Amino acid sequence: MYGRRLDSCLDAGYGACHLRRREIAQIVVDNWSFFDGRRYDLFAWCVMPNHVHLIFRLFEGVTLGQLFHSWKSYTANRANSLLDEEGPFWQREYFDRIIRDQREFAEDVEYVLYNPRKIGMKNWPYVGSKFW
Repeated sequence: MYGRRLDSCLDAGYGACHLRRREIAQIVVDNWSFFDGRRYDLFAWCVMPNHVHLIFRLFEGVTLGQLFHSWKSYTANRANSLLDEEGPFWQREYFDRIIRDQREFAEDVEYVLYNPRKIGMKNWPYVGSKFW
């Protein structure tokens, strides 16, 4: 499956890994939490050193493009300020897919929650779920 191969490459730790910095990871988590329950239901999340995983359900009237633009713009500005940098922080594209049933939902939540431990990040606080 393409998504799992992509995750494997990301988990290898390529890139700047700015999200490993706790203050930047916290900005991302706080940003996701801010509109949880108002624009979307956030079910599970994980901030990795160079990427993130989210499982959520959009509310009617909110588009994926609008949501990702909002998340990326806000967090990029805050992170760049901390890093004393300018320019793109996130990749332009994102990988998304539809979860089709309860079994797949449970498997994907488990995958997201286990992701930091898989690469040896024990007690990493930037992972969570409303269910576990």
